[in-house]
Amino acid sequence: MTTATGDSPLHTPLHDAHVALGARMVSFAGWSMPVQYPAGILAEHGWTREHAGLFDVSHMGQAFLVGPDHATTAAALETLIPAAILELAPGRQRYSQLLAEDGGILDDLMVSRPTDAPDGWLFLVVNAACKAADYAHIAAHLPAGVGLRPLEDRALLALQGPEAEAVMVALGAPVAAMKFMDCAPMTLLGSEVHVSRSGYTGEDGFEISVPAMDAMRLWDALLADVRVKPIGLGARDSLRLEGGLCLYGHDIDTTTSPIEGGLEWSIQKRRRIEGGFPGADRVRAELAAGPARRRVGLAFDGRQPAREGAEIAAKDGRIVGRVTSGGFGPTVQAPVAMGYVEAAFAAPGTELDVLVRGRPLPARVANLPFVPAGFRR
Repeated sequence: MTTATGDSPLHTPLHDAHVALGARMVSFAGWSMPVQYPAGILAEHGWTREHAGLFDVSHMGQAFLVGPDHATTAAALETLIPAAILELAPGRQRYSQLLAEDGGILDDLMVSRPTDAPDGWLFLVVNAACKAADYAHIAAHLPAGVGLRPLEDRALLALQGPEAEAVMVALGAPVAAMKFMDCAPMTLLGSEVHVSRSGYTGEDGFEISVPAMDAMRLWDALLADVRVKPIGLGARDSLRLEGGLCLYGHDIDTTTSPIEGGLEWSIQKRRRIEGGFPGADRVRAELAAGPARRRVGLAFDGRQPAREGAEIAAKDGRIVGRVTSGGFGPTVQAPVAMGYVEAAFAAPGTELDVLVRGRPLPARVANLPFVPAGFRR
């Protein structure tokens, strides 16, 4: 990873490729990232839904958690997150959250148990904006014998969409038998890479951790396939919103618990019973009695979107929540949003008003996701 002098944003190993493709670059979490290419966000969104979109997500944090054996390393990580990692099988990955002592979410992350690393190694991927704080938090809470090793010489590519598997197979990647949340080492174009069948668009696809020096070669090879086009952060956001997926710092943060955020599916039974993670008392109380508020989807009959920060009101005018993500859903051809409302107003079909520039915009609570997931189960 490189950076210019002064206050210039960091560059991923693919920065020059984005500029050459005519991308509009923006500063995001301290990185210069492509928000869209000349085709535009709507076209990029649609292409990913129908074919295969290629994303540069090298700004994300990649690290190994290293211990003497899996039981020791997993137990150490379980003191920081609510997911069950002791049971995580080799070649599998889980989604979880770093929790504060009050059960608020410090960040969300992916945890993999790679098959090409020593038994006590776990592979972590965290959000770019939280990376430094995450690393410091994790390192400060590890027992003797377990350490964190950030990987600063890796890039991360995401190939997403219904044709992603065929594209990968055409490159010689043995991915056809992989299921959602499988991970595996493989050789692509002579480079040793780590591939997971996952992503954050709601579509089938893969995330590829590749040595930074080989990232451009892999990027060019993937784009040489007519089924693949480059996709920026703008379409990534609209895709994940239609997929009902949380964006850290917006839909989840230190003020929200995993249960309020609708993420209870990511906390396995043993952890619910045993606890042993930060905020366990709050999480288990909310699992038992229900949280005071819940993250919901919001659908609208008109064409006007509601944006983050808009207040949500009951039909009697009382404010009962707030929008955390919102915009126009290109696939559903209608405005969509997510937000938090008091639990009494969280049932699907509940009629509400979202206040846009002081005017009530009729809305109703909708099931998530807005677009069915294309994951290969």
